[in-house]
Amino acid sequence: MNFLSKIGLAPKKKESIPMVGDKKKKEEQKRTIKNSLIIRSSIFIGFLIVIFLSLPFGNLQRTTNYEVLQPWRDNDLVAPFTFSLNKTLEEIQDEEYEIRANTLPIYVIRRGANITINNRIDTVALRIQPVLDAYTEWQDSKELSDAASFNDSLRFATELSRTSVQLSDDSWQVLLDSYYDVYSNDLGDNRLVFNALRQRLNIIINNLLNDGIINLNKSKLSSSEITVRDLRESTERTLNVDNVRDRNEAIEFAQFRLSRFFNESNTQLGVELFSTVIAPNYIFSEANTEAKIQEAITNISKKKGAITQGQVIIRRGDIVTEETINILNSLAEARSLNATDLERWLRYVGIALAVTMICVMFYLYLFLYRRPIVEDNSKFLLVFLLLSLVIIVMSSIIDVQGINEYIMPLAIAPIILTIIFDSRVGIVSATTLSIIAAVIAGNNFEFTVAAIAACSLGVFSVRDIKNRSQFFFTTPGIVFITYVIVIGGFSLSRYSSIDEFGFNIMMAGISSLFILFTYPFILLIEKTFRVTTDFTLLELSDTNRPVLKDLMMKAPGTFHHSLQVANLAEAAAAAINANSLLCRVGSLYHDIGKMDKPEYFVENQGDTNEHEKIKPQISALVIKAHVTEGIKIAEENNIPDQIIDFIRTHHGTSVIRYFYEKAKDDPELKSEIMKEDFRYEGPLPSTKETGIVLIADTIEAASRAMKDPTYNKLKNLIGKLVDDKVSEGQLSHCPLTFRDLQLIKQAFLTILAGVYHSRIEYPEDETAKLAENATQQEAQKK
Repeated sequence: MNFLSKIGLAPKKKESIPMVGDKKKKEEQKRTIKNSLIIRSSIFIGFLIVIFLSLPFGNLQRTTNYEVLQPWRDNDLVAPFTFSLNKTLEEIQDEEYEIRANTLPIYVIRRGANITINNRIDTVALRIQPVLDAYTEWQDSKELSDAASFNDSLRFATELSRTSVQLSDDSWQVLLDSYYDVYSNDLGDNRLVFNALRQRLNIIINNLLNDGIINLNKSKLSSSEITVRDLRESTERTLNVDNVRDRNEAIEFAQFRLSRFFNESNTQLGVELFSTVIAPNYIFSEANTEAKIQEAITNISKKKGAITQGQVIIRRGDIVTEETINILNSLAEARSLNATDLERWLRYVGIALAVTMICVMFYLYLFLYRRPIVEDNSKFLLVFLLLSLVIIVMSSIIDVQGINEYIMPLAIAPIILTIIFDSRVGIVSATTLSIIAAVIAGNNFEFTVAAIAACSLGVFSVRDIKNRSQFFFTTPGIVFITYVIVIGGFSLSRYSSIDEFGFNIMMAGISSLFILFTYPFILLIEKTFRVTTDFTLLELSDTNRPVLKDLMMKAPGTFHHSLQVANLAEAAAAAINANSLLCRVGSLYHDIGKMDKPEYFVENQGDTNEHEKIKPQISALVIKAHVTEGIKIAEENNIPDQIIDFIRTHHGTSVIRYFYEKAKDDPELKSEIMKEDFRYEGPLPSTKETGIVLIADTIEAASRAMKDPTYNKLKNLIGKLVDDKVSEGQLSHCPLTFRDLQLIKQAFLTILAGVYHSRIEYPEDETAKLAENATQQEAQKK
């Protein structure tokens, strides 16, 4: 039993698995591969189903591209059968406008209008009676010089203010004087002005209601006639506007008739009473009028004339006019209506086969050149989910009237895929989406070229994102400018109108603005699919983040070491075209586990060394623990798995040689020493970036420990350490080539030479030195 077993810290030995276990394990691996294949197949088939549902089925799309004011490039087109011509949208809109202008407004007879008016007159009589009575009592008390005269006057004023009957002061005076005169002389109610006016008003109102009073001012009428409906009798008649009256005309009529029987003051009183009680009996019905308009619009014929079979529609070289466009669209519609189910299905299947091959090519590209995406079900789902969402949006907006295909937000998916994966995936997805969109939009070649160009340049603009402003301003601007150039080029080549060019540019501008929604969409994808993009890496590279802040405070030496490793790794990654930002962030976090026991690591030690107090085996355990502790800290702080991989692999399975050699030198422990107890648990780095950080971590620590570093010493050190890692097999799982390793060595040497430049003597070319000495001697002779 060795020392580690005694203290209970010995790692468990892996038990050998019998042959039956090997067979079972292989069966499980086959089952896992089979399940993954089923999942990937389901995802790809689902993607194809989305495309198939988005493809046009009912209409037979045109197979030739043509534009107004452009020459017809195809052969002479002859009508294959007789078909009707469709009216243009402008013609239908003109007819709708004419219907609205010529449809007579509909008024509905309001039964009981005379009853309503009589009730209003009775109400007026009831409301003015208290005022008349109070006035009479006040006048009587004044004549008798009664002391209650003042109180009676107050009562009259109160009653007058309470009444809701709105009359002028002159009219009130006429009404009060008339009532008091009749009351004081006992002349009888038939002598009251109010009663006389009421009788005459009843006659006038009956005459007006028989002719009709409308509830709208005649100045608002656009027609000289109106339609009057009697809903109770279910009748309808047309009346000339001159034969009915509005409110103002009714008041003028009442004033004229009253003036023939009463003096001016009484006539004015009657007109004011009439204005208070009058009510129209012809009520405008907006609902009935609109219903009649819509009925007429529904009955508008969508056809005009016909093209007979054999008639030449357009000849090769003829200019395509608006009327020609209408004939061609009418022919396409007629073909769709007259096509048999077999023809529809044949055309649909043909389009579906073409699109399927495009999708298969995209899948083959991923399978052959981006195998990690295909082998990761989550990433595979993400790719085709993004493409599916864009296709669904495309099919939803392409049939909206008043817009065209340039508004489709094609660039969103390729840009996101570039940020998550790389630009080559973005370019291929942009080409795939553009071709599918062109098929959905009607095989428009110009749109296909414009979309591929705009999306491709948009992809290149986000290959190396350093800040958000670049994403929010640069990328939409580049996409829009590309659209402008390509659309402008095609427009100039076929002499398009300014209006058509401007409309296409406006649609392309809206499409470019959709790119602004990509940033929040990426944040959602990062959380959902647990992927790490450059946006996240840029945030993690901030040394003011809590984890790095704690590292700087608790283990300042380790923090400085991590910064140096980050510089080395970033330069090396740039030299071999690896992800330099990922290398830098991984380097910053690779040693965060040393915060747990910083005093046990040489870069944080002062005058004392804690390892002198413990056995080498314990020291090795403490050293190895910084890896597991770093993983724990990273998980607690929601550090992405891609960064945690740097923590796991930055030592690979290398041996902690210092303590291993120290333990071997101890005679008491020599028999109990096992090399595996001093080996990191790994795993080995599996990417170029993690491999670079493993080498950079080793070289930075070794160069810092070097005394009097020179250029040649650093060069030899870097070469020896890299070769040692290769010979130990620490880089056997990562795709670094010997060419990459040479470039990495040179990048490390350049950085370290810059760090230690004040203490390095660079090697000199002996020939150059001899030539310089000879030149100096010659100069002295002269």
